[in-house]
Amino acid sequence: MLDPTEALHLILDVCTPLPAEDCELDDALGRVLAEAVIAPEALPPFDNSAMDGYALAGGSEPLPAGSEWLIEGEQAAGDGASRARRGAWEIMTGARVPDGLDRVIAVEQTERLNAPPRVRLKAAVAAGDNLRRAGSDVAQGVAVLAAGTLLAPNHLMLLAALGVAGVRVATRPRVAVLCTGRELVDDAEAVLASGQIRNSNGPYLAAALPRAGAELVHRETVGDDVEAFLAAFARVRDAGARVVISTGAVSMGRYDFVPEALQQLGATAIFHKVAIRPGKPVLFARLPDGTLFFGLPGNPVAVAVGLRFFVEPALRAMLGLPREMPWRVPLATGCTKKPRLRFHLKARVAMDAQGGLTAQVLEGQESYRIRSLAQANAWAVIPLEASLLPAGSLIEVYGPSHLHSPDFGGSHA
Repeated sequence: MLDPTEALHLILDVCTPLPAEDCELDDALGRVLAEAVIAPEALPPFDNSAMDGYALAGGSEPLPAGSEWLIEGEQAAGDGASRARRGAWEIMTGARVPDGLDRVIAVEQTERLNAPPRVRLKAAVAAGDNLRRAGSDVAQGVAVLAAGTLLAPNHLMLLAALGVAGVRVATRPRVAVLCTGRELVDDAEAVLASGQIRNSNGPYLAAALPRAGAELVHRETVGDDVEAFLAAFARVRDAGARVVISTGAVSMGRYDFVPEALQQLGATAIFHKVAIRPGKPVLFARLPDGTLFFGLPGNPVAVAVGLRFFVEPALRAMLGLPREMPWRVPLATGCTKKPRLRFHLKARVAMDAQGGLTAQVLEGQESYRIRSLAQANAWAVIPLEASLLPAGSLIEVYGPSHLHSPDFGGSHA
């Protein structure tokens, strides 16, 4: 069996970044920047008031409490540039400060007087007080977001404030999913016949792939039949998929037909069987047109492991991102495993009583058990050579998705 590290190297050797494409800002959430974004303008674009109050001028000296100033004008948010010669200007939060004025005093620190309209200061106010200077947040021409940034709502807020209408993003890899097995039932309302099970792999992959940066272009369930699989593969090609994921039919059973189907498609098998658990029979191949094929075993947790540790690194490379680095977290309790296999264990990472992170390996590690997968917030990776790891041992931990920061909140209780 192939070492999992070598298997990953073989995958990455045939994965290259996809070309960049233009994306409007309204469609950019969750996309990966292909190029750095340079601020086209300053933020704020002009000096403006940080609060409702009065704008004044006083040079280098503070204006003392008790001084009175004639009210010469008013400046509301949205008003254009004004020129102030003297006195006080009533000003609203966010309004452009009239040229010639250099400070703002909050309305709560003033007293409005009449005949003539004037304002008395209840506190001293110095130059620059309560002003938001042009460019104090972002200077024009600086890089504000780096290539490789996964665009979140806070990034879109910044770009919108800078007047950025669109960005260059990595093209999403086009992926198709083929679930195999005549026992699979897709209709959630159907009554199961004897020997049938519901297809959980299809919905899982359909939800996980977009989160991993891919575009799902085709999804289909086929029986244990080479001809049906080849017909489905023709539809996959019509959909423009450049990555194909199948589930099931890659082991050594009578109905494990995927290797034969790949031969008929002219594919080159790069590896088949890796020293991991779960998911040992994982298959990776390349078709003559360059399409990548991942054959994952059919058990649900084996599918999740194959996606997370083989498919997602390929997607990451296609998105132009660097290799993912794991967290290193101590085990909350001891762990044993068979040697010569790298284990991927469902785990919960949470804070201990001292506020540090620890990883708790969950009960129910068998590859058919989905409930423990739903309870997990991380994968604990136990290396090939290890067999007994005591509590406190540092292990590699990965979140559920390569693009999103893991949620390591709460406790183990």
